[in-house]
Amino acid sequence: MDSDVDDAVEDSPPAIRVRDLTVSFGDLTVLSGVSLSVDRGTFLGLVGPNGAGKTTLLRTLRGTLAPDRGTVTLGGDDVATLSASAIGRRVASVPQETSLPFSFGVEQVVEMGRTPHLSRFDSIGSDDREAIERAMDRTDVSRFRERSIESVSGGERQRVLLARALAQETSVLLLDEPTGSLDINHAVRTLELVRELVADGKTVVAAIHDLNLAARYCDELALLSDGSIRAAGPPRQVLTASTLRDAFDARTLVTDRPGTAAPLVTALPDDGEPREDETPPHVHVVGTGSRAATVVRAIAREGFEASVGVVPAGDAAAEAAREVGADPILVPAFSEINDEAAGAARDRAAEADALVVVGLPATGNRSVVESVPETKRLVVGRSAVEGVEAPTTEAAAETGGTDGTTETAGTAGTAALDDAADVIARLETMIDRTRSGR
Repeated sequence: MDSDVDDAVEDSPPAIRVRDLTVSFGDLTVLSGVSLSVDRGTFLGLVGPNGAGKTTLLRTLRGTLAPDRGTVTLGGDDVATLSASAIGRRVASVPQETSLPFSFGVEQVVEMGRTPHLSRFDSIGSDDREAIERAMDRTDVSRFRERSIESVSGGERQRVLLARALAQETSVLLLDEPTGSLDINHAVRTLELVRELVADGKTVVAAIHDLNLAARYCDELALLSDGSIRAAGPPRQVLTASTLRDAFDARTLVTDRPGTAAPLVTALPDDGEPREDETPPHVHVVGTGSRAATVVRAIAREGFEASVGVVPAGDAAAEAAREVGADPILVPAFSEINDEAAGAARDRAAEADALVVVGLPATGNRSVVESVPETKRLVVGRSAVEGVEAPTTEAAAETGGTDGTTETAGTAGTAALDDAADVIARLETMIDRTRSGR
């Protein structure tokens, strides 16, 4: 691509940008200090408990609600400065409530999508008719175009309203619980269509109740709770046991979804223990260098208790441990690991909820790794960092490592260190399984 074009793309504003948004209804603050950015051609899912502010945020994005504080921009233009028709030519929406005040025909409902493109006394022209036909064909509602909107099923009505939004021919599409009233078959068909629209370049923001559907179809998620964003980013980064507990006050098990890169969220029964009394998870790290240091810092940021060792004095992992208040088990630099240090490390590892092995452990650390059951080990393999194939189970046995590429029931396999969120997500899953006895 030409460099001038590259510069233009880099300098272009995002499709939607929200800065420090606060919205209140009387004395009730519904959104507080919300900021987010949605790139063009991205599918952002808004997830969170009921009453978190998802619908209010969508209404504010399309200018229906004026915020108490903050700004919303569409392609760099402040929504507050745009007329209703100008917003309608940029943003289309499908509301959660699908009822209409009158018994319009299906085709009439879709024709309403052309309203922002028509002046007061304009009639529908050939360009408008083509847009209407494309929208009806895309959503498969042409076959019942003559029927009353009141006579179609809930799933069909949802598709008619989506057709109306597509007839607007906007670059941004807002959906409020598009699958909320649909069975799983119609929900999947709807989100498959939305994915096609995103592939064609449309920007979509949707409030989605089902976390697993959101994880499967959205590029990014924003988790709202109590009117603020608790986490934002790719689904695997957002949907972790700790963030879901914080937002929903619920225990969950987050695992890999077979055949996809999306996480799978399973609700767990409440164990009845008060959250304040829970002991923070303890994770022991075996490894040296900057990679191990990164893991130690990520573990501490998540609120876990960390321990490290055995590591040489002055090593990056040792320094990271001291930074986060974890007392590392040390041996002098360039010295072999002695029995006393190895024994202390085995004791720490035995007390831990999980063991993270970064790379291939030194000879003296093999006994530390081997003292922990495989179900409590997470290997951050060399393949994730250096482009070298991680050791197989057999090779790992010869070098003192654990299974690097083979995932079996109860093991976490190899995690990519350049995605610290993935390491944390896998740790949370492992610890949940261990603590729940699964």
